[in-house]
Order: sequence, then structure tokens, then C-alpha cells
Amino acid sequence: MEFTAGGRLEVRITPSDVGKRVSVRRLVEGGAPPQEFTDTVGVLTSWNDDVLVITRRDGEIVRIAQRTLVAGKTVPAAPARRRGPAAAYDELARVAARAWQPVESERLGDWELRAAVQEVRADGAAAGRRAGFTRRANSVLPLGDPGRPLDEALGAVRRWYADRGLPAYVQTATGGAGTQERLCAELAERGWEREVSAELRVGALAPVGDLDVETGHVALSRSVGADWLGRYQRSGEVGPQVLHVLGSGPSVWFATVPGGEGSPAAIGRCVVDGRWAGFMAVEVDPARRREGLATAVMAALARRALTEGASAAWLQVEQDNGGARALYDGMGFATHHHYHHYREPERDAPGGGVGQ
Repeated sequence: MEFTAGGRLEVRITPSDVGKRVSVRRLVEGGAPPQEFTDTVGVLTSWNDDVLVITRRDGEIVRIAQRTLVAGKTVPAAPARRRGPAAAYDELARVAARAWQPVESERLGDWELRAAVQEVRADGAAAGRRAGFTRRANSVLPLGDPGRPLDEALGAVRRWYADRGLPAYVQTATGGAGTQERLCAELAERGWEREVSAELRVGALAPVGDLDVETGHVALSRSVGADWLGRYQRSGEVGPQVLHVLGSGPSVWFATVPGGEGSPAAIGRCVVDGRWAGFMAVEVDPARRREGLATAVMAALARRALTEGASAAWLQVEQDNGGARALYDGMGFATHHHYHHYREPERDAPGGGVGQ
């Protein structure tokens, strides 16, 4: 990483570069001689009180004392992706949101407040609300300006979710052109805690459909059945809000591999939306892993999506799911950006929670 000008290290960034992608080198304080240095690359999200805040591609927030800087420069806004269909963050965020549609939503400027909860009744009287189904359908999707100062917007967000018996979550993204590194840093500064991070990956659809695997044992359906839900690990007790979210989307398909008695051996879900086919809920019976069932489910769903005119694929995978990451690597999926869910400060949050 080159920082020199005429053989000398230089700090060529200032507070006016907040919002730009930068690369800096700093001295590791407290280290034993000889002096050690470390490099950080990311978006410069603030520079106040002689402290720089840089948000990395994966959402990690790094705070750097200005006195430790030995070099720094601005760098291109985002690294070029070498594979996968071209897509802007805004397009993919909207496509992903349509694949997990809430039961109710409300606009706050360019933010969308989303919730999927169910009333619980006892003896005919309302007894409160259950926790919402998935963070994706129970979080704010901030795609622009909320139309008011951030603190005021976050206050409105917390009240809206509190009215529904839910903690407030804000879904953000990092690592791509047009993503929200500054919002991540501002939420962290206000005590919002990042609970879950995942990758949104993209790839060409035809190679998935062309996988050399038998798919005749994969049954496809427009509706979700009790057997499919029995394998799905995230549904818990199934209520109307679960069925609503799973069935939502422009063109939804469910895949099932029979497993004899009991739950299916494997399942999957695909939402076709224009050129995009989104894959989710691909799960395999632990006793049937390494039999190629996940690959067969993906191939069967991809072939169906191709017949509907889709050409590109997307999926979301949590960063600690090594098995799924390896599977999708082999299918040609590449990381487009990272996304994160920030939860309101615990001292202010109501009880209950939501799944990923």
C-alpha cells in the first residue's frame, strides 16, 4: 500500500474528507520497539475531537487517535467486483425487501418502517403482541433521507416499534457504492448495537440451473405446507404473520425434498422478481448432509426461475455460516455488500425479539 510522496510518508486526508473511502497507516500504541504499524481501509465516517472513525467494508468500526497517524490518503469509492451481475445497492436492497414483505409498513421520508407481528388473544381479550417474524420484515429500511434530523427520526422509529411490542432495528449496509457506513457509525455513537451481520451475494442464474445434479426428487409448490415448515428452523410457532412473510413476493416458489417419515430431507424458497431470483431458507436435515441435497434444491429453483425470465441471482448468508459460504462459492456467487441489523439501546428496548 503506497503512501509516500518523494520517499516520505504523508497524511493527505483532513476532516473535509469525511464520507470518502480512505486508507490510513497508524502507529500501534504501547507496542515494544521496533515500532509497529497497522493499516485500515474503509469509509471515513467522522473526525471529531482528534479521533477518526473509519467503517470497514464488513461494518467493523475502527476508532483512531489522530496523533497515531503516520500516513493517509483517499482511495476509489469502492473496489471493482470481478464477477457477478452488475447492480446498484439501492436496486438490490429493494429487491431483497420485496422478498420479505411485512404485514404493515409506514414511510418516514425515504425510510420504510416494517413490521410483521401477530395479535395474541386470551379468553377473547387482546393480550399483547408476539415477537415479530425475522429481523428483515421487522426493521427499518433506510434508503435515503428520513426527512428530519437523525435523532428525531430514531425517536419516531422507537415509538413506532414500541407501539407494536417490538424492539427497534435499523437495517444498514456497508462495503459497496451507495451503502451506509456513515449511518452505521452514527448509530453506534448513539449506543445502537450491531447484532447480526451477513453478506448479500450475487451471481449468474444460468450456471446454477446448469449444475449437473438430479432434481427429479425436488417437488416445487406455490404454497408452503406443514411439512416444509417442519424443516424450517426460523419459523418457531407458525402464525399468520409467518405465512404472510414467507408467501410474499412477486413470484414465490417452495422446494421440498421428501425425507420419508417426519420432516423433509431438504427445503428451499425462491422469489422471482424481474431479472432477479432470490434464494433463501435452504435447509437440509443434519443426518442427510453431504448428499448434494442443497445443490439439488438450488438447481431446481434456478431452473424454474429461468423459465420466468430471470437471469441474475442473489442470496444472503451469515458471516459465520462456513458451510453455506463454501457451497455458494462453488456456485459462483460473489459478495456484493454486507448488511447489518442495529438494535436500539437495551435500556430503552421493550421485551421480545425477532429472528434473522
